[in-house]
Amino acid sequence: MPFARALGIELLGASGEEVQARLGWSEDRCTAGGVLHGGALMALADSTGGMCASLHLPPDASGTTTVESKTNFLRAVRDRHVVATSRPLHVGRTVIVVETELRDAEDRLVAKVTQTQLVLRP
Repeated sequence: MPFARALGIELLGASGEEVQARLGWSEDRCTAGGVLHGGALMALADSTGGMCASLHLPPDASGTTTVESKTNFLRAVRDRHVVATSRPLHVGRTVIVVETELRDAEDRLVAKVTQTQLVLRP
């Protein structure tokens, strides 16, 4: 994904059961006070969740697109990195629902994201 690459998201692993990716803390990704921007965290979750959904596409599908995403932010990230772990909750013919946990370098829960991916067909 070009946008994920531009943000500096690093893929750690991908299987049908789980996709993991990491985003490093950087001053240019922060809001005031050196806190990693919520939009950067959401982009990490959306990218990882989208990849997870794409691993479950039926043969006649051309891709997916996010149609809904809900994020609960639980703590600020002020250093090191965040790891996203995405797992499928529901795999259907028309929608795929993915849950993503974001954890900091100390493995503390930073955010929980649930997103719905629409299955696209030509």
